[in-house]
Amino acid sequence: MKVLVIGSGGREHALAWKLAQSERVEKVFAAPGNGGTAGEKHCENVDLLGRDPAEGEIQEALIRYAVKERIDLTVVGPEGPLAAGIADRFRSAGLAITGPGVEAARLEASKDYAKTFMKKYGVRTAQSLSFTAAAEALDAVRSHFAGAAGPGSPPPLVIKADGLAGGKGVVIAEERAAAEKTVTAFMEEGVLGSAGKTLLLEEFLQGPEVSVLAAVSAGPGRKGCILPFVSARDHKRRFDKDQGPNTGGMGAVAPAPGFTGALQEDFHGAILAPTLEGIEAEGFDYRGFIFFGLLIQNKRCYLLEYNVRLGDPETQAVLPLLDSDFAELCIAIEGGTLEDYHPVWKPGAVCAPVAAASGYPGEYPTGDAIAFNEAAFAGTQAVLFVAGAVRSPGGPAGSGLRTAGGRVLAVSAYGSNGAEARERAYRALKAVSFNGMSYRRDIGL
Repeated sequence: MKVLVIGSGGREHALAWKLAQSERVEKVFAAPGNGGTAGEKHCENVDLLGRDPAEGEIQEALIRYAVKERIDLTVVGPEGPLAAGIADRFRSAGLAITGPGVEAARLEASKDYAKTFMKKYGVRTAQSLSFTAAAEALDAVRSHFAGAAGPGSPPPLVIKADGLAGGKGVVIAEERAAAEKTVTAFMEEGVLGSAGKTLLLEEFLQGPEVSVLAAVSAGPGRKGCILPFVSARDHKRRFDKDQGPNTGGMGAVAPAPGFTGALQEDFHGAILAPTLEGIEAEGFDYRGFIFFGLLIQNKRCYLLEYNVRLGDPETQAVLPLLDSDFAELCIAIEGGTLEDYHPVWKPGAVCAPVAAASGYPGEYPTGDAIAFNEAAFAGTQAVLFVAGAVRSPGGPAGSGLRTAGGRVLAVSAYGSNGAEARERAYRALKAVSFNGMSYRRDIGL
């Protein structure tokens, strides 16, 4: 098989790495890929358009490439192409692709639509109100924070932009002034473009978060299937002890600590089952992956959000635990035989801290050389997943990398338990360095 992976981040490197391990896969092409996929065995980067084209142009170029190269399967990493309908266009061209159709992709592309879906099908989630007028949203903010001074002050208010905002569309406002500033910035100043024209004001829930990635195979007129993976926990805040601004993710562990059997049963009954019911009832063509972002409060699971693809950096922690053929999983998703796929998961745990550039998630430098001590790294048996780095031509597998993004790389280390995985991961991270490199030291604690 020839497989095409669409995307350029750490998640896509992990996908290419796992797909290349399949006995059925001859070659993996990454479009556009990154410095990690460029150095991966049986992988090749494909830069189809060297400028800044529109999404439609990219999709047409990818379809032409897939037809010309006789690509057997395409796997989509990021949400943007899915929201723009790439899965529908590929299937119309007779090409196999792992990704939901555009209607199903609205579960991530529109938070307002996702909330409506959750309420319609009884998915347990936080209470919320939707607004399309800034004045009405501001009135609701003032009402929420009325009489906020002193004991008994109201809880924080969660403000969510409706559309895709690259991880910048959710703000937890602890006081009225911050909430008003956010509403004005999103709805009137347009700092997020069209993504912020509709807002959700949501109930604040407090507790540990858990990520559950899953495979989905469902289509009009047939019974669907959602197959959950090993759970994970992402660490979003930039600094230790969950301080600082939110990021795209500073590291992940799998399985998620404290996600007990009882909580997993609650997740299945209160969230997974009604989600599948809704997917079937709406007649979605959903052949791909789904991400359940959960919060645990009072021993109950609440759904914070859907993503219609695998999470990043959770994928870098979960896929190393999968002891089954990932290409076969994708084939089962596309072919409607997911219920017959029985994954094998390794016992133990994975810890995957992220190394970021100085200044991230604000402005950061690029072009710094990445030093890599291959001997020291090999002793940890960890895997290096590149996110924001490019590779200079030539040189051994671990050399020639230069920073090209805010989240530069992650190291994923396996251990018989969480403590061993964590020790190996941080030992592996010490074998990597670049100017201004920084990382959280509490991933997995």
